[in-house]
Amino acid sequence: MTISLAQLRRCSAAVDLGAARTRVYVKNQGLVVDEPTVAAVNTRTGSMLAVGAQAEVMDGRTPDYIRVVRPVSNGTVVDIDLAQRLLRHLVGDKLRKTWRRRPSMRAAVCLPYGSEPLAQRAAVETLTGLGARRVELVDTLVAAAVGCGLPVEQPEATMIVVCGAGTTQVAVLSLGSIVAAETVPVGGNAIDHAVIQHLRLHHELMLPNQSVRPLHLMLSGDGELTPGSTEVHGRDVVSGLARSVHVDTERVRRAIITPLTAILDGISAVLRRCPPDLVADLGERGIMLAGGSALIPGLEPMIHEATSMPVHIADQPSTCAVQGLGAMIEGKVQPLHLDPMAP
Repeated sequence: MTISLAQLRRCSAAVDLGAARTRVYVKNQGLVVDEPTVAAVNTRTGSMLAVGAQAEVMDGRTPDYIRVVRPVSNGTVVDIDLAQRLLRHLVGDKLRKTWRRRPSMRAAVCLPYGSEPLAQRAAVETLTGLGARRVELVDTLVAAAVGCGLPVEQPEATMIVVCGAGTTQVAVLSLGSIVAAETVPVGGNAIDHAVIQHLRLHHELMLPNQSVRPLHLMLSGDGELTPGSTEVHGRDVVSGLARSVHVDTERVRRAIITPLTAILDGISAVLRRCPPDLVADLGERGIMLAGGSALIPGLEPMIHEATSMPVHIADQPSTCAVQGLGAMIEGKVQPLHLDPMAP
């Protein structure tokens, strides 16, 4: 049984439970929630102290009895109870009022390609625990392609690379279905880890987790920073004292090549499984990059050099999946049939 747009139009909310951020799209209201998928919990009482951005800034700065946890890993809900409490706090009255008016309300949620039945059931139970009577599951790759404005319903090839925090999903789509796809266990977190390890090994500096993302902007040449050297603040590995070092940005770029190469391998594997006619279409149309980690420095030119295909970055890569899912429930896309994802 396939999930059609007619079924999705009955949904009142679209949810993207990502490892990095949680996004909720409400029908006729638009995107109402876009917060980090993080919660701060008091281990003594079990109470939730903060969620979203407020909890994220507490990471690494809390006493022993307060834990900053992420209930979603690689697009899969690993703690259903905590994920429900997190959503309940993030959504607040924005969605509960809508659900109260529609007791038979349906919700749609996007899941990574090839999700196992247990992962699908966890997503369903998370939303049904909040009051949804039925949950429709849609592949993240299809939702992101729709959100990027790609003509997925046409008999032509479209290729999308969704770069998440924990994984990177690659797919070629035609006629609204996935022709070939691959999931690579490399994402923004792996890039962050490569940067942290480089600074630890070559500069004996422990970099705070929240300082890695700003360093990405330095590497990409944004802002007014000089491309040759960048000052980084952290903790000395030996003495434990605060210290600053000047980091050669080119050496850091070389340090992240290894995890980026795994993404190239995934793209090559997908292209090898595609019919020649579809690959020929991609030579003209190119590859679309989406996801929160699509702006990783060096990723776009590396893919272009390896494939000789045009590479484009979506206008709003972080929200492509939830916006595409929102367009489906709003009925703003052409008729298509989606691959089945039943719990």
